[in-house]
Formats: sequence, C-alpha cells, structure tokens
Amino acid sequence: MIMKMVLIVYNEALDFEAMELLGQCGLKYYTKLNGVFGSGQSSGIHFGNDIWPGRNNILYVACSEDQSKQITSGVVELRKKLGKEGIKAFVLPLEEMS
Repeated sequence: MIMKMVLIVYNEALDFEAMELLGQCGLKYYTKLNGVFGSGQSSGIHFGNDIWPGRNNILYVACSEDQSKQITSGVVELRKKLGKEGIKAFVLPLEEMS
C-alpha cells in the first residue's frame, strides 16, 4: 500500500473545520502542533504579536494515498468556502513507519 504524509497548515481559527475534515475522511490518528508561527504567500504573516497577530496550527497525518486525496479535496473545498482565512495541505511520500 502506498502511504503518504499529509501536512495541513491552517489558521488556528479554523481548528474545528480542520478536525471535522479529518473525521469526514475517517482519520482518527494524527499529530497536532498548536500555536505555530509563519508567513504564507496568500495568508500573510502570523507571529502572534500586535503587529502580526494570529497563529497557525499544523496537523501531520500518515494515511493511504486515497485518504490523502480525500484530505486535499476537502482542503480545496474549505478554501473556496472560507476565503482568505488560510488552510493548505502538502502531501509528501511516506517511505517508512516504525
């Protein structure tokens, strides 16, 4: 089975939507990082301070190739629905799990 690592980076305000997406895809297992900082081309700067407010969360999900496609499709739909709030998915090959 081909496995993928999906990295979902999103504005912390979208936490409910991101977690709901995982549930809709039947995914129960993930690693979540809360309150991370960064700068994105479309979402702008999030440093959690007065000048650049806001923070992001990150989800790491090891899953099948089919599930990774479900996640990315769901992220595309969220981006259409939510506009510039900020959510992106990156799909990476997963070579080994131990």
